[in-house]
Amino acid sequence: MKAAVVTEFGKPLEIQELPVPEPGAGQVLVRLEASGLCHTDIHAAHGDWPVKPTPPFIPGHEGVGPVERVGEGVDAALVGKRVAIPWLGSSCGHCRYCVSGWETLCASQVNTGYSVDGCYGEYVVADAGAVVEVPDGVSSLDAAPLTCAGVTTYKALKVANVVPAERVAVFGIGGLGHLAVQYARLFGAFVTAVDIEPDKLGVAHQLGADHLVNARTHDPVEEIKAVGGADVAIVLAASPKVFEQAYRSLNRGGRLVCVALPGDDAAIKVPIFETVLFGISVIGSIVGTRQDLAEVFALHAAGRTRVIAETRRLDQVNDAIDEVLGGRAEARLVFEF
Repeated sequence: MKAAVVTEFGKPLEIQELPVPEPGAGQVLVRLEASGLCHTDIHAAHGDWPVKPTPPFIPGHEGVGPVERVGEGVDAALVGKRVAIPWLGSSCGHCRYCVSGWETLCASQVNTGYSVDGCYGEYVVADAGAVVEVPDGVSSLDAAPLTCAGVTTYKALKVANVVPAERVAVFGIGGLGHLAVQYARLFGAFVTAVDIEPDKLGVAHQLGADHLVNARTHDPVEEIKAVGGADVAIVLAASPKVFEQAYRSLNRGGRLVCVALPGDDAAIKVPIFETVLFGISVIGSIVGTRQDLAEVFALHAAGRTRVIAETRRLDQVNDAIDEVLGGRAEARLVFEF
């Protein structure tokens, strides 16, 4: 099979011809039809985070395609079903997080395209218990971004406990942000979209954002405060400065939801006095569960969301990474096989 491989941190990915992997006990072999390019894949390829993957490896955790074979102990009825392979490759299944519906916090979790080979290839093996079936009403092209960008932003809105008529500010309109705008509206919020690229703000406007802020030309804190402040600020841009702007835009009782992961173990300064006096919450939100992803697919199948994506070939992987890093991708880039 053809796959894009990280051979060394910071180096271009190599297109290699590799054997088709065999599914082991409890696993499925999936023939991929589409795989999204997530910024996490770029962080993985560059070794940006404190916990690093081990090269050589195949990145990617937004894979979608039919099950071709199953390993020992897996129901053969899965063969032929179209499934999504998410970031959470597997979890222990018995810790207090797994049994309470928070498997994404499991200390023994395995992550697709990071601790095991992922979806930048024509085939991938995955844990049968971790994949999520894709409904007929959701194309593989749409399902790929929903598998991470969708479920991550959907979960961020859920953990923020957004209620109707609250004001939600989305910092960073791209692969994740264009979906966050839509989920915030589904939750009944008034939405401010913040970005430095006019084209991305135009996308947010098309998707129903109530207020647009160009952070390159205007102070987003002042602009958000001018329209009533933010009850929830969701940060999807990997810059510590943006996290601080988002915090300062909050109203009393506001919730800062941290989603993006800047490199180099970045930190933000949170003022204790204001946090206590104004009752502000700082929340970390990491992807979503299998149930969250099933809900994301159901909403999309019902026509409640729209995915903006452009297709690329796998051999364009390095150019595609440059597009994302340069801010030239309108929303999500998806490799089609």
